[in-house]
Amino acid sequence: MVITGYTVMEGERMELRVLRYFLAVAREGTISGAACALHVTQPTLSRQMMELEEELGKTLFLRGKRSISLTEEGLFLRDRAREILALVEKTESEFADPAEGVCGDVYIGGGETFAMRIIARAACALQKAHPRVTFHLFSGNADTVAERIAGGLDDFGVFIEPADLSKYDVIRLPVKETWGILMRKDSPLASKDVITPDDLAGLPILVSGQTFVENEIAGWLGEKAERFHVAATYNLLFNASRMVEEGMGYALCLEGIVSTSSGSPFCFRPLKPSLEAGVCVAWKKYQRFSKASALFIEYLKKEI
Repeated sequence: MVITGYTVMEGERMELRVLRYFLAVAREGTISGAACALHVTQPTLSRQMMELEEELGKTLFLRGKRSISLTEEGLFLRDRAREILALVEKTESEFADPAEGVCGDVYIGGGETFAMRIIARAACALQKAHPRVTFHLFSGNADTVAERIAGGLDDFGVFIEPADLSKYDVIRLPVKETWGILMRKDSPLASKDVITPDDLAGLPILVSGQTFVENEIAGWLGEKAERFHVAATYNLLFNASRMVEEGMGYALCLEGIVSTSSGSPFCFRPLKPSLEAGVCVAWKKYQRFSKASALFIEYLKKEI
């Protein structure tokens, strides 16, 4: 049997119920715990899992005396099962009975940006008019969000430019994000108003792992790029800020994502020459939206 995308195929399609059983076992770490959570008997659940392994032709579990863990194949199936079930639930919500007005779910994925305030205002206005609309937010970098949109898991993506938007319809938000350095308030560079490439030479820097960010910063550094020391890369800034707080180095990031208020240990200084980024909301071209998602676009346009 071969797992391809969201379908498990070999004559018959794997039952969603079995995937839910599998995820319960992976989550609980024991057959007994999963059986209790699922309200099924242990022998029934154990048999289902063995049949699943036979069906796939793979060993999914490492069975210990007191607990169960997942093999590499099991970890792969766990991730795919989560995606499959999330997509099924999303599809079911889009076919919900609209008799009582607009209802359903809107899925938005995006990176960390202060521009989420605009999206939040549109979402709040829509939900106030149609309380049965539910929003689901996923935080991730551009590559991950693009994968989720392609797989149908997210309706919209919030992208920080530059980004490859050739596959999408786009609404550009009326904001410009400012790149700079997040540092501890007691850092030597905290006394400066702006940060230049020379200021960063040889210092440990934490940078986003996204390719477009690397390219942008390389352009900003110019010939000083060879003296730029990357101490760590990050996906989302919150965890990177903990590294900064502990003294690992300086985080290259967008302004306003981490608090720099009087009670915060951090301060932010913009780059010089200045480096700014646009923000946009994007979705697949020719996308067929649910009523809730289509309304979200209308409400978003009102906010800009």
